[in-house]
Amino acid sequence: MPLVESSNYQAPWWLPGGHLQTIAPALLRQPRLVTTERERLELADGDFLDLDWRREERSKLAILSHGLEGSSRAKYIQSMADTLWQAGWDVLAWNCRSCSGEVNRLPRFYHSGASDDLKLVVDHALAVHPAREVDLVGFSLGGNITLKLLGELGAGPPTRLHRAVTFSVPCDLTSSSRRLESWLNRKLYMKRFINPLLKKVESKRSRHPEMPEIDPRMKLETFKQFDDHYTAPLHGFRDAEDYWERSSSRPLLPAIKIPTLLVQADNDPFLAEDCYPYAEARESDAFYLEVTDGGGHVGFGSPWQQRNWAESRVIEFVGA
Repeated sequence: MPLVESSNYQAPWWLPGGHLQTIAPALLRQPRLVTTERERLELADGDFLDLDWRREERSKLAILSHGLEGSSRAKYIQSMADTLWQAGWDVLAWNCRSCSGEVNRLPRFYHSGASDDLKLVVDHALAVHPAREVDLVGFSLGGNITLKLLGELGAGPPTRLHRAVTFSVPCDLTSSSRRLESWLNRKLYMKRFINPLLKKVESKRSRHPEMPEIDPRMKLETFKQFDDHYTAPLHGFRDAEDYWERSSSRPLLPAIKIPTLLVQADNDPFLAEDCYPYAEARESDAFYLEVTDGGGHVGFGSPWQQRNWAESRVIEFVGA
Protein backbone atom coordinates (compact mmCIF):
# COMPACT_ATOMS: atom_id res chain seq x y z
CA MET A 1 0.00 0.00 0.00
CA PRO A 2 2.61 2.73 0.86
CA LEU A 3 3.81 3.20 -2.73
CA VAL A 4 3.86 6.93 -3.43
CA GLU A 5 2.29 6.80 -6.87
CA SER A 6 3.11 10.36 -7.90
CA SER A 7 6.02 12.41 -6.62
CA ASN A 8 5.93 16.21 -6.88
CA TYR A 9 9.68 16.55 -7.37
CA GLN A 10 10.75 18.50 -10.46
CA ALA A 11 14.41 18.57 -11.48
CA PRO A 12 15.89 21.93 -12.58
CA TRP A 13 15.37 22.27 -16.35
CA TRP A 14 18.93 23.55 -16.78
CA LEU A 15 20.45 20.43 -15.15
CA PRO A 16 19.60 17.64 -17.59
CA GLY A 17 20.37 14.02 -16.75
CA GLY A 18 21.33 12.05 -13.69
CA HIS A 19 25.05 12.83 -13.79
CA LEU A 20 24.68 16.63 -13.80
CA GLN A 21 21.93 16.40 -11.17
CA THR A 22 24.35 14.38 -9.01
CA ILE A 23 27.54 16.37 -9.54
CA ALA A 24 26.36 20.01 -9.52
CA PRO A 25 24.84 20.00 -5.98
CA ALA A 26 27.82 18.03 -4.64
CA LEU A 27 30.31 20.55 -6.00
CA LEU A 28 28.50 23.88 -5.77
CA ARG A 29 26.33 23.82 -2.66
CA GLN A 30 27.78 25.74 0.30
CA PRO A 31 25.77 25.10 3.49
CA ARG A 32 26.75 26.47 6.87
CA LEU A 33 28.18 24.18 9.54
CA VAL A 34 25.37 23.36 11.97
CA THR A 35 26.48 20.38 14.08
CA THR A 36 29.47 21.88 15.87
CA GLU A 37 29.53 20.03 19.22
CA ARG A 38 31.69 16.92 18.94
CA GLU A 39 31.39 13.95 21.27
CA ARG A 40 33.60 10.87 21.13
CA LEU A 41 31.64 7.71 21.88
CA GLU A 42 34.01 5.07 23.25
CA LEU A 43 32.94 1.55 22.28
CA ALA A 44 33.15 -1.73 24.14
CA ASP A 45 35.36 -3.22 21.41
CA GLY A 46 38.04 -0.58 22.07
CA ASP A 47 37.16 1.62 19.12
CA PHE A 48 35.28 4.92 18.92
CA LEU A 49 32.66 6.82 16.94
CA ASP A 50 32.69 10.60 16.62
CA LEU A 51 29.28 12.26 16.95
CA ASP A 52 28.50 15.86 16.03
CA TRP A 53 25.55 17.51 17.79
CA ARG A 54 23.40 20.63 17.65
CA ARG A 55 21.10 20.50 20.64
CA GLU A 56 18.96 22.42 23.05
CA GLU A 57 17.27 19.40 24.66
CA ARG A 58 14.28 19.70 22.34
CA SER A 59 11.45 17.19 22.17
CA LYS A 60 12.50 15.96 18.71
CA LEU A 61 15.88 14.60 17.62
CA ALA A 62 17.07 13.61 14.14
CA ILE A 63 20.03 11.26 13.62
CA LEU A 64 21.74 11.69 10.24
CA SER A 65 23.83 8.99 8.50
CA HIS A 66 26.21 9.93 5.67
CA GLY A 67 27.19 8.05 2.52
CA LEU A 68 30.35 6.32 1.31
CA GLU A 69 33.45 8.41 2.02
CA GLY A 70 31.27 11.16 3.40
CA SER A 71 31.22 12.45 6.94
CA SER A 72 29.09 14.45 9.35
CA ARG A 73 30.35 17.54 7.51
CA ALA A 74 29.21 16.46 4.06
CA LYS A 75 27.24 19.19 2.33
CA TYR A 76 24.04 17.15 2.12
CA ILE A 77 24.31 16.31 5.84
CA GLN A 78 24.81 19.90 6.95
CA SER A 79 22.05 21.18 4.65
CA MET A 80 19.66 18.63 6.11
CA ALA A 81 20.84 19.45 9.63
CA ASP A 82 20.17 23.15 9.05
CA THR A 83 16.65 22.47 7.77
CA LEU A 84 15.80 20.19 10.67
CA TRP A 85 17.30 22.55 13.24
CA GLN A 86 15.30 25.49 11.95
CA ALA A 87 12.16 23.33 11.95
CA GLY A 88 12.47 22.43 15.64
CA TRP A 89 14.64 19.30 15.78
CA ASP A 90 17.88 18.77 17.63
CA VAL A 91 20.37 17.08 15.31
CA LEU A 92 23.02 14.38 15.71
CA ALA A 93 25.22 13.71 12.68
CA TRP A 94 27.47 10.73 13.29
CA ASN A 95 30.64 9.62 11.52
CA CYS A 96 31.22 6.05 10.45
CA ARG A 97 34.51 4.57 11.64
CA SER A 98 37.45 6.38 9.99
CA CYS A 99 35.25 9.11 8.49
CA SER A 100 35.60 11.84 11.14
CA GLY A 101 39.11 12.91 10.16
CA GLU A 102 40.85 10.32 12.34
CA VAL A 103 41.39 6.70 11.35
CA ASN A 104 39.77 4.28 13.76
CA ARG A 105 41.80 2.01 16.05
CA LEU A 106 40.79 -1.48 14.94
CA PRO A 107 41.50 -3.38 11.71
CA ARG A 108 37.78 -3.25 10.90
CA PHE A 109 36.39 0.04 9.74
CA TYR A 110 33.08 0.80 8.08
CA HIS A 111 30.99 -0.77 5.35
CA SER A 112 27.47 -0.80 3.91
CA GLY A 113 26.18 -3.38 6.35
CA ALA A 114 27.47 -1.85 9.60
CA SER A 115 24.05 -1.40 11.16
CA ASP A 116 25.53 -2.43 14.51
CA ASP A 117 27.32 0.90 14.70
CA LEU A 118 24.16 2.87 13.96
CA LYS A 119 22.43 0.83 16.68
CA LEU A 120 25.13 1.96 19.15
CA VAL A 121 24.55 5.58 18.13
CA VAL A 122 20.77 5.30 18.48
CA ASP A 123 21.04 3.60 21.87
CA HIS A 124 23.45 6.28 23.09
CA ALA A 125 21.21 9.09 21.84
CA LEU A 126 18.19 7.58 23.55
CA ALA A 127 20.17 7.33 26.78
CA VAL A 128 21.51 10.90 26.85
CA HIS A 129 18.84 12.95 25.03
CA PRO A 130 15.31 13.60 26.37
CA ALA A 131 13.56 13.73 22.96
CA ARG A 132 10.16 12.08 22.89
CA GLU A 133 10.55 11.37 19.17
CA VAL A 134 13.76 10.27 17.41
CA ASP A 135 13.84 10.25 13.60
CA LEU A 136 16.48 8.72 11.31
CA VAL A 137 17.66 10.18 8.01
CA GLY A 138 20.17 8.33 5.82
CA PHE A 139 21.85 8.92 2.49
CA SER A 140 23.21 6.27 0.11
CA LEU A 141 25.40 3.92 2.22
CA GLY A 142 23.98 5.56 5.36
CA GLY A 143 20.51 4.93 4.00
CA ASN A 144 21.26 1.24 3.50
CA ILE A 145 22.56 1.01 7.06
CA THR A 146 19.41 2.77 8.30
CA LEU A 147 17.01 0.48 6.44
CA LYS A 148 18.98 -2.60 7.45
CA LEU A 149 18.84 -1.63 11.13
CA LEU A 150 15.10 -0.95 11.01
CA GLY A 151 14.53 -4.33 9.37
CA GLU A 152 16.67 -6.06 11.99
CA LEU A 153 14.73 -4.33 14.78
CA GLY A 154 11.49 -5.52 13.21
CA ALA A 155 8.53 -5.35 15.56
CA GLY A 156 10.73 -4.41 18.53
CA PRO A 157 12.17 -0.94 17.84
CA PRO A 158 12.60 1.47 20.76
CA THR A 159 9.29 3.16 21.50
CA ARG A 160 10.77 6.62 20.96
CA LEU A 161 12.01 5.73 17.48
CA HIS A 162 9.47 7.63 15.41
CA ARG A 163 10.05 7.72 11.64
CA ALA A 164 12.81 7.40 9.04
CA VAL A 165 13.61 8.80 5.60
CA THR A 166 16.35 7.53 3.29
CA PHE A 167 17.60 8.78 -0.08
CA SER A 168 19.47 7.23 -3.01
CA VAL A 169 20.01 3.87 -1.33
CA PRO A 170 21.84 0.96 -3.01
CA CYS A 171 19.53 -1.45 -1.20
CA ASP A 172 20.68 -4.23 -3.54
CA LEU A 173 24.45 -3.91 -3.27
CA THR A 174 25.23 -6.52 -5.92
CA SER A 175 23.41 -4.76 -8.74
CA SER A 176 24.53 -1.30 -7.61
CA SER A 177 28.20 -2.32 -7.43
CA ARG A 178 28.00 -3.76 -10.93
CA ARG A 179 26.21 -0.65 -12.21
CA LEU A 180 29.13 1.45 -10.96
CA GLU A 181 31.54 -0.66 -13.01
CA SER A 182 30.20 0.83 -16.26
CA TRP A 183 32.78 2.82 -18.22
CA LEU A 184 31.26 6.26 -17.56
CA ASN A 185 30.62 5.62 -13.86
CA ARG A 186 34.19 4.40 -13.40
CA LYS A 187 35.51 7.55 -15.05
CA LEU A 188 33.25 9.93 -13.10
CA TYR A 189 33.01 8.38 -9.64
CA MET A 190 35.11 5.34 -8.82
CA LYS A 191 38.44 7.06 -8.14
CA ARG A 192 36.66 9.49 -5.80
CA PHE A 193 35.59 6.48 -3.72
CA ILE A 194 38.43 3.97 -4.12
CA ASN A 195 41.46 6.26 -3.70
CA PRO A 196 40.55 7.64 -0.24
CA LEU A 197 39.49 4.17 0.90
CA LEU A 198 42.90 2.81 -0.11
CA LYS A 199 44.66 5.64 1.75
CA LYS A 200 42.73 4.77 4.90
CA VAL A 201 43.62 1.10 4.57
CA GLU A 202 47.28 1.93 4.08
CA SER A 203 47.32 4.22 7.12
CA LYS A 204 45.80 1.41 9.20
CA ARG A 205 48.36 -1.15 8.06
CA SER A 206 51.19 0.59 9.93
CA ARG A 207 49.29 -0.14 13.15
CA HIS A 208 47.94 -3.52 12.05
CA PRO A 209 50.55 -5.30 9.89
CA GLU A 210 48.32 -8.38 9.80
CA MET A 211 45.90 -6.60 7.49
CA PRO A 212 45.61 -8.06 3.97
CA GLU A 213 48.07 -6.85 1.36
CA ILE A 214 47.83 -6.89 -2.40
CA ASP A 215 50.35 -6.95 -5.21
CA PRO A 216 51.29 -3.29 -5.75
CA ARG A 217 51.23 -3.91 -9.50
CA MET A 218 47.51 -4.64 -9.31
CA LYS A 219 45.20 -1.67 -9.72
CA LEU A 220 42.05 -1.64 -7.60
CA GLU A 221 39.50 0.15 -9.76
CA THR A 222 36.13 -1.39 -8.81
CA PHE A 223 34.18 -2.17 -5.64
CA LYS A 224 34.42 -5.87 -6.55
CA GLN A 225 38.22 -5.69 -6.34
CA PHE A 226 38.28 -3.55 -3.20
CA ASP A 227 35.62 -5.58 -1.38
CA ASP A 228 37.30 -8.88 -2.28
CA HIS A 229 40.67 -7.72 -0.97
CA TYR A 230 39.67 -5.60 2.02
CA THR A 231 36.02 -5.31 3.01
CA ALA A 232 35.27 -9.03 3.01
CA PRO A 233 38.32 -10.37 4.91
CA LEU A 234 38.33 -7.48 7.40
CA HIS A 235 34.67 -7.95 8.34
CA GLY A 236 34.07 -11.69 8.25
CA PHE A 237 32.64 -12.15 4.76
CA ARG A 238 33.69 -14.86 2.33
CA ASP A 239 34.16 -12.48 -0.62
CA ALA A 240 32.58 -9.42 -2.21
CA GLU A 241 29.46 -11.27 -3.30
CA ASP A 242 28.91 -12.64 0.20
CA TYR A 243 29.37 -9.15 1.64
CA TRP A 244 26.92 -7.59 -0.82
CA GLU A 245 24.29 -10.28 -0.24
CA ARG A 246 24.47 -10.19 3.56
CA SER A 247 24.67 -6.40 3.82
CA SER A 248 21.91 -5.38 1.42
CA SER A 249 18.87 -3.88 3.10
CA ARG A 250 16.29 -4.94 0.50
CA PRO A 251 15.63 -8.43 1.97
CA LEU A 252 14.85 -6.78 5.34
CA LEU A 253 12.41 -4.16 4.10
CA PRO A 254 9.29 -6.31 4.78
CA ALA A 255 10.26 -6.47 8.48
CA ILE A 256 10.24 -2.67 8.97
CA LYS A 257 7.45 -1.62 11.35
CA ILE A 258 7.91 2.13 11.85
CA PRO A 259 6.87 4.55 9.06
CA THR A 260 9.88 4.67 6.73
CA LEU A 261 10.28 6.42 3.38
CA LEU A 262 12.80 5.48 0.69
CA VAL A 263 13.26 8.08 -2.06
CA GLN A 264 15.02 6.96 -5.25
CA ALA A 265 15.50 9.06 -8.38
CA ASP A 266 14.64 7.27 -11.60
CA ASN A 267 17.88 8.53 -13.18
CA ASP A 268 20.26 7.75 -10.31
CA PRO A 269 23.51 6.69 -12.02
CA PHE A 270 24.45 4.49 -9.04
CA LEU A 271 21.31 2.38 -8.89
CA ALA A 272 20.24 -0.62 -10.97
CA GLU A 273 16.69 -1.94 -11.37
CA ASP A 274 16.94 -4.17 -8.29
CA CYS A 275 17.37 -1.06 -6.11
CA TYR A 276 13.73 -0.03 -6.68
CA PRO A 277 11.70 -2.22 -4.27
CA TYR A 278 8.20 -1.65 -5.63
CA ALA A 279 6.83 -5.00 -4.48
CA GLU A 280 7.99 -4.53 -0.89
CA ALA A 281 6.30 -1.13 -0.68
CA ARG A 282 3.02 -2.39 -2.14
CA GLU A 283 2.89 -5.19 0.42
CA SER A 284 3.95 -3.18 3.49
CA ASP A 285 2.01 -1.11 6.00
CA ALA A 286 5.09 0.88 7.05
CA PHE A 287 7.64 0.98 4.22
CA TYR A 288 7.04 3.73 1.65
CA LEU A 289 8.78 4.02 -1.73
CA GLU A 290 8.81 7.26 -3.71
CA VAL A 291 10.50 7.27 -7.12
CA THR A 292 11.12 10.78 -8.42
CA ASP A 293 11.34 11.94 -12.02
CA GLY A 294 15.00 12.96 -11.91
CA GLY A 295 17.21 13.95 -9.02
CA GLY A 296 20.41 11.99 -9.62
CA HIS A 297 22.24 10.51 -6.65
CA VAL A 298 21.66 12.59 -3.49
CA GLY A 299 20.89 15.58 -5.70
CA PHE A 300 17.20 16.53 -5.66
CA GLY A 301 17.47 20.20 -6.53
CA SER A 302 19.47 23.22 -7.53
CA PRO A 303 22.83 23.81 -5.78
CA TRP A 304 21.69 27.34 -4.96
CA GLN A 305 18.49 26.45 -3.13
CA GLN A 306 18.46 27.35 0.56
CA ARG A 307 16.26 24.31 1.17
CA ASN A 308 16.08 21.65 -1.50
CA TRP A 309 13.22 19.27 -2.18
CA ALA A 310 14.75 16.40 -0.17
CA GLU A 311 14.96 18.54 2.93
CA SER A 312 11.37 19.70 2.56
CA ARG A 313 10.29 16.10 2.00
CA VAL A 314 11.92 15.00 5.27
CA ILE A 315 10.12 17.70 7.24
CA GLU A 316 6.85 16.70 5.59
CA PHE A 317 7.25 12.99 6.30
CA VAL A 318 8.72 12.94 9.80
CA GLY A 319 6.47 15.79 10.91
CA ALA A 320 3.34 13.96 9.81
